[in-house]
Order: sequence, then C-alpha cells, then structure tokens
Amino acid sequence: MDEKLIFIVDDDRIILNLLEYTFKSKEGYEVKSFFSGEDCLKNLELQPDLIVLDHLFYLQGNESMSGLDTLIELKKRNKNVPVIILSAQEDITLVKEFIKNGAVKYIPKADYFVDALVESVDKVMAN
Repeated sequence: MDEKLIFIVDDDRIILNLLEYTFKSKEGYEVKSFFSGEDCLKNLELQPDLIVLDHLFYLQGNESMSGLDTLIELKKRNKNVPVIILSAQEDITLVKEFIKNGAVKYIPKADYFVDALVESVDKVMAN
C-alpha cells in the first residue's frame, strides 16, 4: 500500500509533535511538518496528498503568511490538494472565507480536535 503524504503546517511545536505522532502511528501515512506557510509552499514539489494548515503564524520578529494567504497560494499552485484548516480561531466569517477559498474542512482547536482531525483526514484520504 502506498503511503499518503500529509503536510502539517503549524507554528506550535507541541501541536506539530502531537499530530506527527498521531499520524505516524497510523498505517499508511507519512508526515512532513512545517512551521510556516512559506516553508510548506517551498516543498510542494513533494506532492502532498493532504495539507493540514493552521490559520495564524507567529514567527519571531517577522510577519509570515497567514493560513488564508497560504491556502490561496496553495490553490493557485495545486488546486487538487485537499486542505484542512486547524485553528484556535472560531470565527464563522473566517470559516466561510476558508471554505470559499478551497478548504475541505475547518476544525477548531478545541477539546478532542485530534479525533476530529483524524476522522476528517481518513475520510478525505478514502475518496
């Protein structure tokens, strides 16, 4: 069985470690992690099967692309890659904006978000 490549893009090392561990322990998934949208975009030639993208990035000293900026740029370069947004922001306007720009799912970082994410990733990968 071919492994599916998942990009996880988040500036929170704890979240990255948690999600890496979660998906690497599942059969059939390979994970690459990035701290910024820019890093994710630089590695698109690896052709991820799915991208899990945070909304806000706080990099030391410089403004980086937001998740929405990253999503828009991702879709210009590869409109077929599914993107799941994972964010601490629970703003319905923001959710609509992400969906309008091509995200397949928006998951708030709340209780049990990892379960919701795993379920969503499995569902997207099954299609």
